[in-house]
Amino acid sequence: MDTLLHRDALARFGHALSDPTRTQILLSLRHAPGYPSDLAEQIGVSRQILSNHLACLRGCGLVVAVPEGRRSRYELADARIGRALDDLTGLVLAVDPACCPDSSQGCC
Repeated sequence: MDTLLHRDALARFGHALSDPTRTQILLSLRHAPGYPSDLAEQIGVSRQILSNHLACLRGCGLVVAVPEGRRSRYELADARIGRALDDLTGLVLAVDPACCPDSSQGCC
């Protein structure tokens, strides 16, 4: 049963990172919590687009909304997510351009 749980968690993390906007949200939140309007401006997307991506990240269990009066502050659901992102960004990958000519389309 543990294997299924680990596989599901990794698949959700991979799904979250498969989109550049969600990746940028996670990278922003690894440094400090943020408010949707600030995150939208920082990332350069509309508030509606950001809201859709935050809903996805909440559904994946990667971020949580913390109510603050009439606003909500978003933060990583667990500090270990930030450390995992730090580890992933520290990797140096040798990429085959023939395999991944357009990184937004995925590999092979």
